[in-house]
Amino acid sequence: MVDLSVRIGSLVLPNPVLVASGTFGCGEEMSELIDLRRLGGIVLKGTTLDPREGNPTPRIVETPSGMLNAIGLQNVGIDRTLSEKVPFVKRFGIPAIINISGRTVDEYVEMARRIDACSDADAIEVNVSCPNINKGGLAFGTDPAVLGDVTARVRAATAKPVITKLSPNVTDIARMARAAEEAGADAVSLVNTFVGMVINTRTRLPVLANRTGGLSGPAIRPIAVFMTWQAAKAVKIPVIGMGGIQGLDDALQFFIAGASALQVGTANFYNPHVSVDLAAQLKHYAKEHGLATLSDLRGDF
Repeated sequence: MVDLSVRIGSLVLPNPVLVASGTFGCGEEMSELIDLRRLGGIVLKGTTLDPREGNPTPRIVETPSGMLNAIGLQNVGIDRTLSEKVPFVKRFGIPAIINISGRTVDEYVEMARRIDACSDADAIEVNVSCPNINKGGLAFGTDPAVLGDVTARVRAATAKPVITKLSPNVTDIARMARAAEEAGADAVSLVNTFVGMVINTRTRLPVLANRTGGLSGPAIRPIAVFMTWQAAKAVKIPVIGMGGIQGLDDALQFFIAGASALQVGTANFYNPHVSVDLAAQLKHYAKEHGLATLSDLRGDF
């Protein structure tokens, strides 16, 4: 009997395949294309305390084996997310994980309090790593003391599971993972996007209006697997791996590196079925190879 469930604090995911924040909206559009009930859960599009219009356009550009985006956290704000978006996800009986980003620690705390009061919200993913805004983001995610403070303050504001989403734009990802664990995080997720730039050689200007953006897609996968391995060796809490996952072989690399669950991101844009297909493929793989759980894949290296 194969058990694909994953425990994150008090939350049990039915399977380890989540969709990453910002690549799936809140499921409304995708529900017309796939059966959301087959997912392990949805990490909703990132929300802030107040609504945001996001960055000016252009704010997305394709790159070799990836894409660069600078959306700027366009969203409807925490209140509408909780009152409108979360109930939609819960219609499908799957976990709704709320991704939050704040300009100050107090903003993170206030959002955590509001999420705590929402019975339909299952967990919080604390985005301390978004490279697309001028305030917050990088500053929170690159200083272990500040990262720990944000995580601890959010942890104190809610009884729901807390997942700290780590920035890859650091020199020691293991240190960041330990800071989150010591501050009370129930899990860490990684990696977020890498800061990058694309220049139009005709205009001699950056293609993105924001100049820089976050690089995602297959181009970052080897680094993401490496950082997942580093984090998994450093902490005892679950590690949720992501970065360029397109299919079964990619996913298996993350599990062997020590991940307990996965998030699929950029691939959703060109293959809406990728996440539900992957969940089925993982179950078949486990049965075929006599694995009771996917944690049995973890490598000893």
